[in-house]
Amino acid sequence: MSNDDSRPLTLRDVSEACGVSEMTVSRVLRNRGDVSQATREKVLEAAKALGYVPNKIAGALASQRVNLVAVIIPSLRNMVFPEVMSGISAVLEQTDLQPVVGVTDYMPEKEERVLYEMLSWRPSGVIIAGLEHSEASTAMLKASGIPVVEIMDTDGKPIDSAVGISHRRAGREMARAILKQGYQRIGFMGTKMPLDHRARKRFEGFTEALAKEGIEIADQEFYSGGSALAKGRELTRAMLERDPELDFLYYSNDMIAAGGLMELMAQGIDIPGQIGLAGFNGVELLQGLPRQLATMDACRTEIGTKAAQIIASRVAGEEEPEKKVIDLTPTLSFGDTLKRR
Repeated sequence: MSNDDSRPLTLRDVSEACGVSEMTVSRVLRNRGDVSQATREKVLEAAKALGYVPNKIAGALASQRVNLVAVIIPSLRNMVFPEVMSGISAVLEQTDLQPVVGVTDYMPEKEERVLYEMLSWRPSGVIIAGLEHSEASTAMLKASGIPVVEIMDTDGKPIDSAVGISHRRAGREMARAILKQGYQRIGFMGTKMPLDHRARKRFEGFTEALAKEGIEIADQEFYSGGSALAKGRELTRAMLERDPELDFLYYSNDMIAAGGLMELMAQGIDIPGQIGLAGFNGVELLQGLPRQLATMDACRTEIGTKAAQIIASRVAGEEEPEKKVIDLTPTLSFGDTLKRR
């Protein structure tokens, strides 16, 4: 049978192609009921040859849910989130669940729109970045009646469950490591923070730890948009022109830190003797740099893996874990840019 017209294929088309009843075809495609292996293979072969895709929305009417997991993240350009997605996908591909991704660009109003559209499809669960949401988004998540896992951050109270790291603790640990190596005059560079709550929390933890030792940030600079590498070079150059006595530069992420490293090397500055520097995220791509950046791994793949495991187990009706918040521990790497005494 050929489907030359534009009408969608139906169970009847598959039934006629393989010579079994529509009910049997339905049972096979839904993996329900007692059907012989030979018949199952015949139906699946016919469906594949025709290009038939079951209507999951129609099939979900009884349960009011589809086998989709809404994954809502702020960016696909940021190298952090593809690694989170790989962890999610690795778990869900072993189940009937499929991730569907929405991007918010760090904008609360866009997060509301994306969440509204995704929840209208009645997914089986939601994985969403961050703990800070608008009132409307929070209300939708609380009223959804499905598992919700907020990821990347544990500095706050989750709506349902959370998997991530404490960014305030990460900032404090980096500050302590820098001070322990004798650096005193520290500059900070990062993205504008009103909407990047995790970067803001790291900065708060960083400055709090410095303040406890009587140290203040000597200079700071924030940017938005443009190439992170180019901005890293530009901001580093400008900051050193303002304050040539700086002995350490801390960046809110590895990409602008890599730009800073390139600028320091171009100027022939001794790293980490004259100036040390560090970033955040542990981006694997940057391991090919001439010098390995001091950084902190944010446990991205593990976050995705554990978040998906929570969703999958809840959907399967397994007993809920006692821990609603999974707080992972990032690893500090000194690299070649943070001296060690």
